[in-house]
Amino acid sequence: MQRVAQLAWAGQGAMVVSMALACGRQHFGQDMHMTVPTTLWRTLQASMLRQHQEPDLLAQALEHARAYLRELPERPVFPDETALAGLSVFDEPLPSSSGDPSDLLRLLHEHGSPATVASSGGRYFGFVTGGSWPVALAAGWLAQVWDQNAALHLMSPVTGKLETVVESWMAPLLGLEHDLAAGFVSGSSVASLCGLAAARYRVLQKQGWDVNRQGLQGAPPMRVLASSAAHATIRRALALLGMGMDNVEWLAVDDQGRVMPEALPALDSGTIVILQAGDVRTGAFDPIARVVEQARRADAWVHVDGAFGLWVAASASLRHLVAGLEGVHSMALDGHKTLNTPYDSGMVLCRDREALEQALHASGSYLAYGEQRDGMLYTPEMSRRARVVELWATLKYLGRDGVDALVSALHQHAKRLAALLQDADFEVLNEVVFNQVLVRCADDAATRRCLKRLQASGECWAGGAEWQNRPAIRLSVCSWATTDDDIERSARALVAARG
Repeated sequence: MQRVAQLAWAGQGAMVVSMALACGRQHFGQDMHMTVPTTLWRTLQASMLRQHQEPDLLAQALEHARAYLRELPERPVFPDETALAGLSVFDEPLPSSSGDPSDLLRLLHEHGSPATVASSGGRYFGFVTGGSWPVALAAGWLAQVWDQNAALHLMSPVTGKLETVVESWMAPLLGLEHDLAAGFVSGSSVASLCGLAAARYRVLQKQGWDVNRQGLQGAPPMRVLASSAAHATIRRALALLGMGMDNVEWLAVDDQGRVMPEALPALDSGTIVILQAGDVRTGAFDPIARVVEQARRADAWVHVDGAFGLWVAASASLRHLVAGLEGVHSMALDGHKTLNTPYDSGMVLCRDREALEQALHASGSYLAYGEQRDGMLYTPEMSRRARVVELWATLKYLGRDGVDALVSALHQHAKRLAALLQDADFEVLNEVVFNQVLVRCADDAATRRCLKRLQASGECWAGGAEWQNRPAIRLSVCSWATTDDDIERSARALVAARG
């Protein structure tokens, strides 16, 4: 019996388990009852334990990943028709029995890899999407093996420590002297939701109203001012928080999408002002310093949506774009954009730690809050993965100078791309203040045709946008992998697509 049990533990399959059951019945008679699900589970469990001890699957995944990365520089940026058709291999009913894990990985690589968008390569300029640093990717793999729940320090001391460290790094990286509370969330959508929830809590609390306890019905008036060019994530956050689109005072913008401070209405302590650092079409930055000064005098709250743009605060040559940031109360950033961490890596940063904690606080007798950092105090999630590991690895690897160099390189690439396209008779619609390039062909039909051909070419990929009620081509230069050659090659691809 002992030998049979050892073989089952080593994962020798259903035959071994059946032998164990037979032996058990012989020794224990009818007192031992083993159902089919229990038999199957023991087989699966034994196999998985063996995979832990002899991680051949991880080695296989690593080899597939290496092959993918080797091919990445010349991989079509968007999959061709053959690759897309190959996805039909995944169309099947849910299997009734377990399969071979090695075959599963091979299927993903052979049919899944060709149908990916090469967004981590050097010629992808869509949706303000960066690549992934190798060190962050590797750190993320290790964190996945750890399989940590980042809700409480008690559940993952290493995650709590890394969150504390990264939180302490953010203020000096952004050139700020005051303390910042950081919540590590999935992306800038949730980051803005958290920042605006903190704003809602504090603005109503100053008027003697506890929104957590009393809700919004009957609450004192609360004004929300936002740029008319605000990102969709801001509109969604306001809707989810019950602030209502019809109640927002939309601020006029100039021809680049920047809020005009001189047109700002009178502010008061019941006001939340929402600005953006980096318009997703033009890359324009609202004049934060001028708005913050008015808000400070009125005791109003200022939130900045800076998913990709706020990282310019780490650049000596570009931080002037976010002058006045020290007066902002909350801000949203995304690591997977400019900083090039893997998905998902958003952050809410808040100067008012208590407001953020109170807005997102959860209680329960089973929640063991401690003296160390408990990350769920700063996020709407309880259970969440240890996403801070990739962010810590990126910042630890780059350092302050490396982040500065990255931001500056993206800016220089964007300026070069804009210059090449302008020389090729594209109309460049924006001032290239950071990493966004917005262009148009001779007419609307030519612009749409060029974009469609470019996206289908596989040579590079850009997104479409509407600007001033006309179609445009939006190029977001976000990846560390982009080279001078990628910029030249992409400019030629746009010219070829225009025809």
